[in-house]
Amino acid sequence: MKRQRIQSSSVASVGYDLDSRTLELEYVGGDVYQYYDVPPLVHTALLATRSVGAFVNRRVKTSYRFEQIA
Repeated sequence: MKRQRIQSSSVASVGYDLDSRTLELEYVGGDVYQYYDVPPLVHTALLATRSVGAFVNRRVKTSYRFEQIA
């Protein structure tokens, strides 16, 4: 999945696949996680938020099934 770099102290890059509704996050430390069944509006909101780390902790990690892929 292609990811785009973002400005965040905790997340280095973000990718999203609309067909599978998979959100992929590369964290600053290098770990990569995929979050499943994430609605497109959540991806859009993530890219627009002022604090990516807080958004991920509040809206992504607690709401969607995930697995570490790297």
